[in-house]
Amino acid sequence: MVYQLYYYPRSASLLPHMLLHHMSLEYQLVLVDKRKHAQKSCDYLKLNPAGRIPTLVDDGLVIFETPAICIHLCEQHSEYDLIPVMGSSKRPLFFQWLSYLNNTLQVELMIRFYPHRHTTDNTNIGSIIAAQNIRIRDILLLIDEQLSDRRYLLGNKISACDFYLFMLAGWALSIEPSPLSYIHLGPYLKSLVNHPTIKSVYKEEGISLQKVLED
Repeated sequence: MVYQLYYYPRSASLLPHMLLHHMSLEYQLVLVDKRKHAQKSCDYLKLNPAGRIPTLVDDGLVIFETPAICIHLCEQHSEYDLIPVMGSSKRPLFFQWLSYLNNTLQVELMIRFYPHRHTTDNTNIGSIIAAQNIRIRDILLLIDEQLSDRRYLLGNKISACDFYLFMLAGWALSIEPSPLSYIHLGPYLKSLVNHPTIKSVYKEEGISLQKVLED
């Protein structure tokens, strides 16, 4: 079985790409060129009516929305321990952090970088960005505290949530204060830079990790 991942570099498809690589699964990357608005093409909308990236095709089953793809892959291949097993006390915490990253941090980052989508008055753009910078800072402070006594979000074992957080933190590197400046989050991110999956996938998608290494 070969998975098909419809992706665009630096987009939310990074997470499923990292999961597929980490679990050594057979997969094919299918570029959806956002520069040409390919995500809004008729053919792509037949797969993903939301017109967003990523989309995963698993033996005819079409799945969109990053958390849904993440859960599907992790549960299909539970032997890789990227999601706590049923009955584990950490399983609800996995869903807690997956939800928080998707519904809170990613949403606030999208508003920050695409403020024009959230106003009909362009004179408000600066205020939206300033407000989002404060909001994102508060979210990262919460995550920083979570990492104060553990190596990864759920404890001492990496999970899919850590790959998700690394992706989102990478998006936020240009925002002050940088994710790298936080007491616990900064070292956490620097440790993940050297993870073989992250190094390989970022290289494959042409994404530089140099900023994380230098800061």
